[in-house]
Order: sequence, then C-alpha cells, then structure tokens
Amino acid sequence: MTKPSLPDLLHAAVSAVGGTERPGQVTMAEAVAEAIDDNSHLLVQAGTGTGKSLGYLVPALAQGERVVVATATLALQRQLVERDLPRTVDALHPQLRRRPQFAMLKGRSNYLCLHRLHEGVPQDEEDGLFDPFEAAAPTSKLGQDLLRLRDWSDETETGDRDDLTPGVSDKAWSQVSVSSRECLGASKCAYGAECFAESARERAKLADVVVTNHALLAIDAIEGAPVLPQHEVLIVDEAHELVSRVTGVATGELTPGQVNRAVRRSAKLVDEKVADQLQTAAEGFERVMELALPGRLEKIPEDLAYALMALRDAARAVITALGSTRDRSVQDEDAVRKQAMASVETVHGVAERITQGSEYDVVWYERHDRFGASLRVAPLSVSGLLREKLFTERSVVLASATLKLGGDFNGVGASLGLAPEGTTGDDLPVWKGIDVGSPFDYPKQGILYVAKHLSPPKRDGERGDMLDELAELMEAAGGRTLGLFSSMRAAQQAAEELRSRIPELPILLQGEDTLGELIKNFAADPKTCLFGTLSLWQGVDVPGTSCQLVVMDKIPFPRPDDPLMSARQKAVEEAGGNGFMTVAATHAALLMAQGAGRLVRATGDRGVVAVLDPRLATARYGSYLKSSLPDFWYTTDRNQVRKSLAAIDAASKAASD
Repeated sequence: MTKPSLPDLLHAAVSAVGGTERPGQVTMAEAVAEAIDDNSHLLVQAGTGTGKSLGYLVPALAQGERVVVATATLALQRQLVERDLPRTVDALHPQLRRRPQFAMLKGRSNYLCLHRLHEGVPQDEEDGLFDPFEAAAPTSKLGQDLLRLRDWSDETETGDRDDLTPGVSDKAWSQVSVSSRECLGASKCAYGAECFAESARERAKLADVVVTNHALLAIDAIEGAPVLPQHEVLIVDEAHELVSRVTGVATGELTPGQVNRAVRRSAKLVDEKVADQLQTAAEGFERVMELALPGRLEKIPEDLAYALMALRDAARAVITALGSTRDRSVQDEDAVRKQAMASVETVHGVAERITQGSEYDVVWYERHDRFGASLRVAPLSVSGLLREKLFTERSVVLASATLKLGGDFNGVGASLGLAPEGTTGDDLPVWKGIDVGSPFDYPKQGILYVAKHLSPPKRDGERGDMLDELAELMEAAGGRTLGLFSSMRAAQQAAEELRSRIPELPILLQGEDTLGELIKNFAADPKTCLFGTLSLWQGVDVPGTSCQLVVMDKIPFPRPDDPLMSARQKAVEEAGGNGFMTVAATHAALLMAQGAGRLVRATGDRGVVAVLDPRLATARYGSYLKSSLPDFWYTTDRNQVRKSLAAIDAASKAASD
C-alpha cells in the first residue's frame, strides 16, 4: 500500500475542520515531517490565522510514533482535544487505515481526589481529618461550591477541574484535590481503582497523542520522575511561553506561613523533642523574615543563613521521624502523614537549596501587601536544563506566532539552550528555524503608530500627555480599544482618569471580573474598551470590529528591580555579551509582538497599534523591537492616525447598520 501524501492528508484535515488551506500551513507541515524523519529539531513561526495546530498535528499523526503536544494555555488544550484532534483523526482514518488515540494529561492537583472528597481533609489543628462539607456553612460561597463539587463527582467522567462550569474558588478546590506529594498512591488508597488522576495516566499510556501543558512538561524534565509516557516526538505550542513556565516550576519559595503549616501538620505525628526543634527553627526564620527588605541577595546574610540551616536540619529530623513512627490514634493516619511529609519536604528542599548556594541560582526577598514576606530561589538560566532534558532523546518542534525576534531565531534559540542556527558540534542539537508567514496582509490591514512627540516615560512618573493622547485616540476609534499597560497601577490610573473624561465609552478593567467575562463583554459592544496588563498582552482573541485600536502605554521592559531579570542581565554582561539586548530587549520584543498580534485576528480586520512611547522611534534599540512586530504600515503622524481611526470607525458603523 502506498503511503498517503502529506498534502492529501492536510487537505482532508483542513476540510474536516471547515478551514481554508494556507500556503504557510503546507510549508509548516512539510518542515515538521522533515524534522521528525531526520530526528532533528524545528522552531517554526506561524502567524495568527496560519492554522498551525493542523500544521503540526497532521505530520505528527502520519508518522505513527507517540507524540506529546504541550501548550501554555487551557484554551488551546481544549481546542486540540475537543475540536482539532477528533475531527482530524476522523478525516485521516480512511487514508491512514488506523485511528490514532489521543488523551489529555495534567498535573495531579487538577483532578478531583475521591479520598479527600469522601474521607475529608487533614486538619492542621486536629488529630486527623475533618469534613469540609460539614464545616462550611451551606449558605456560604465555599459551602455552595463544595456541595456542587460533591454532586459533580457523581457525574463527571474525568474529574478534571476545567470540565466543571461554572468553576469554583481555589479554596474550595483545595479541599478536594491533592498534590502529587500528598497523594497516598493508588495501591494504598481505598479509592485507587476509581482515581481520576490514575485513569488519566492510564489513558495517556495507551494514547498515540498526549496533550499536556508546559508546567507538566517541566516537572517531567526537572524532577526526574517520569510523569509523561515515553514519546518519540515532542511538539511545544505557544513555545514563546516555555522558558518562563519552566522557570516557574524550577522556582522555590519559603514563607513563614508555609513553614508554620509544616510545623502544625507534623507536630502530632513525631515525638515532642523533634517537633520542638522544627518549631524553634520556624520561629527563628519568622524573626528574620519580619526584617526582610525586597530585593536580590547576592550573598546570603549571616542571620538568614543560620535560620535556614536550623530549618533544614530540623526538617530533616522530622522527615526521618515521620518515616519511622506510627500513631494509630490518628484517624486516617496515612493521609495525615502524607500531607505532613509533603509540607516538611518542601521546606527542607528549599532551605537546603539556598544554603548550598549554587552560583546558578538567584535568591531574593519579595513582599506582598496581603501575604507578607517570602524568600524565593530560581535558576539564573534554564537553557542548560532544557538542552539536556528536552533535546537529547526525541525530535522537538517548537511553534508560536512569535519566535523570530529582531529578524532571526537565535535569541529564542539561546534561551532554550540551542547554539546559533547552523553551528555544528558533538553535543549540539541540530535545529533550524522557519517563518511560514501569515495569511494576513499586514501593511494593508494595520498601522503601527508611534507617538514620537510624547515625553519619554519616567519610572513611576505621571504621564499626563500620554493620557491626553490615549483619550483622543479612543474617541477617534469610537471605543473599540484594547489598552495594554506595563503595570496594573498604570492600567488602574488610566481607567480611573478616562472613565470620568469620556463617560460615553465604557472601560472594563482587568481584575474587576474574570478574564473570560471581561473579554466576552469587550467583544459584545464596539464602544467598550478593555484595559489591563500581562495576561491581556497574550490572552485576547477578538476578531471583528470590537478591537480596532491596540494601545501600549510604554515598551514593556522588565522592571529594573526585578531580581531574576537583572541577575540574568548581569550574567550576560560578565560573560562579555550585551545584557540589555539579550535579556531586557528580548523580553520586551516578545511581549510587544504578542500584544501587536491582538489587532489582526481575521482577514477582514483593520486597525491601529499605537505605542505611546517615543523611544520606539528614537532609541537605538527601536529598530530591533520594530523588526519583531508584524509588518504594519508605519507612521509617527498623529493627525494621519486620527483620520484613519475615524474612517475605520465609520466603515464599521456603516457595515453594522
């Protein structure tokens, strides 16, 4: 039997999902197939509207080996499992003569735990478990959420939190879920045979395609205990997010509250002397943290080092004691012990990591108004980890609408542990970068306007001229504005000021409702505007006339006092590189490319991306940032932009009449 051709398979899949074939999609599918055949690696930039999911799914399904697809967002995971994969598998079945199986797999805490649901939650102050359903008043929000979870547990097939709509609060979910460290293990648990997390793992073991998230991929790579089944091909979608997600997983944190929780959970299970040792160490740590000032600790202060060593040693003693003592008077002792062990092991792990003082780690204090002080430790770079763990045993395809920064893939490649494209060497992964373009005609569909006449933004300074400019642009656009701000404070100030200045244009503000509701309300009414910060730069998909002006208040460089970013910048400089361009400018370019990508989501979309920061036009790094953005028509003429926005607004109103 002749092997079906890739173009034929792609055509069948595109027809099945009701899409349109794009030249970029065909190019991408061929490049993915080639990388899999050669056992090499591919970075592929596929602009919005290319149909990149099918561009990698079709060649991956055609080659017949097991594939893991890791995405950053829940929305894309759902789209793959609920829409793209079922239709693609059906469409390819006649030609492939087989029906590839697929499954979704997430971290354990995403699934309902039947043991917690039926037996209760280990209570820090009690001798065992308590029933959260009895403890929460049925009329309270928590009580209502818990009762809904109990009803849902009888009807759900997956136990996956994301299948519960509407959702429940984190507090309610924490009463019915466990982390992998707290889990008793299927063999020791009375509910092991029905466990939702275990069922998801079993389905994944049998599947040809496993859809997961970046965090689980990172845990699988870092912790050395395989969570994902063996696979020959790894596809990382939304790959621009991978480094920050892996960094997040590799970051440790210690807070006084967390340490005190570990003390309470373990005190009843070990002898008094061992419990007192941890209690004393916790008090010493709390005293040091009361005086903590935010910022990086290039050298661990003596009082903190002493407190951490005491904490490490006391936690180690408790872990040993927990492993060797038994107390049958404690109700459901195994679950209580397991939760205590998980808490104390986390404290021990972070305290030991910081006291060991690796030159590859960055340590800093943070202060939150609500949560107080925390001590954090993160890797200076995850590039070595990624090179070693991701690129050695499988073919890896990394896809995103934004991977090419400043004209090439080497910046993103370096952050992933890849040498510059084309470099050869014994242990160097072989990779290539390919930009398959976009189906959109950016110069005709969009304008990039830089407000060159404004004063440059100063750190935490008032920007009256920027707000004047923003108000005029919003009025010219008739609303239809997505405001992307570099800080929550800036977004709140702008919303407050402009709500009183232009009351006829409703302004929604991130944090005042769930992101999903805000985006839905923004899309529903063309006059409405939406202001916010980080998650809006990447998470908004509103095609059509509701989003015709995307405004960035300033270039989103990392804050100068960001301990991790400034440490990374300093390390590049000490190695003889340009720290600002490698770290700060790359960070800003990636966010700006994502932000600008919110404007044109369909072939009929028209509009303006306005950057209210003159440095994009005047600074030396401006050309690097501009070359990372879609190829919009460029201007600094404010009158021209107002006319264009007014014309786009008039055309949209006429079309809707």
